[in-house]
Amino acid sequence: MKYLFLLYVDESRMEPGLYPSDIDEHIAFTRDAISRGSYVSCDALAPPATATTLRMRDGKTLISDGPFAETREVLGAFYILDCADLDEALAMAEHLPQASHGAIEIRAIADVPGWDEAIGLSGRDR
Repeated sequence: MKYLFLLYVDESRMEPGLYPSDIDEHIAFTRDAISRGSYVSCDALAPPATATTLRMRDGKTLISDGPFAETREVLGAFYILDCADLDEALAMAEHLPQASHGAIEIRAIADVPGWDEAIGLSGRDR
């Protein structure tokens, strides 16, 4: 099953890009995920100040600069990993640096029957 790992960090600790000490840890984590065969995707996100939020209300588009809500912890990066179950996903998440100085939200990615065919993709195109 695929899991989305949302990595949250304290915005006051953010620097442009990743923390210098995190880079080596993320490289090691990603290489381990690749060697296990669980790696699907990952990326760092630009700072929250670059975010734009869109809402549709009563037929009108409302666009605001910045993240959806004011908070100290902001979404800084994500991973998508293919894990046997939630226990394996949790065990892997323990090795991410955000486990000790941020938060990691782990969510199963829903398997919507017929989705790939409906949008014109085969499973391997995804």
